[in-house]
Amino acid sequence: MVNRLSKIYTKTGDKGTTGLGDGARVAKDSLRVIAMGDVDELNSVIGIMQTETMQPNIHAVLQAIQHDLFDMGGEICMPGCAMIKAERVTTLETQLDAWNETLSPLKEFILPGGSRAAAYCHLARTVCRRAERTMTTLNNVEKITEISLQYINRLSDLLFVLCRILNKDAKVPDVLWENNNKPNTRNSA
Repeated sequence: MVNRLSKIYTKTGDKGTTGLGDGARVAKDSLRVIAMGDVDELNSVIGIMQTETMQPNIHAVLQAIQHDLFDMGGEICMPGCAMIKAERVTTLETQLDAWNETLSPLKEFILPGGSRAAAYCHLARTVCRRAERTMTTLNNVEKITEISLQYINRLSDLLFVLCRILNKDAKVPDVLWENNNKPNTRNSA
């Protein structure tokens, strides 16, 4: 393997541009760079989740997701490149279904919180949704792979279910939303 990071600073970005994987220079606030940043941030939040105590199989799933997100960032960085395979979407769906089968059905919306691991997972879920929105906006202007859009969508669903799993494992109840502002349906006349 070539030593790619022999010099950390290059000064090439000092004027507000950055290089893509194909050599093109783009503004640091371009949609493509923002999407890469959102995916990188998601990967970092999942890294924080990895510091928490949880079942070893959950750590393994999260580590595989981190590798996928790194690939996704590379894919976004190199226009026209496809790195995420359809099998990875299927893997997320299979895991999501397996975890969801162990949970009781939800009757109310839940608020982010519960155990610390679940709170971090809720943070990851919301960053994932932002990454998905940015990637969708980017796709409307410059095409990215359909598989990556499917993957990021499934990942946010998986993270939601994982929040509940982490609370269940910690024996901490999900925080249920209390709708105190229900509309009055009685005729007030």
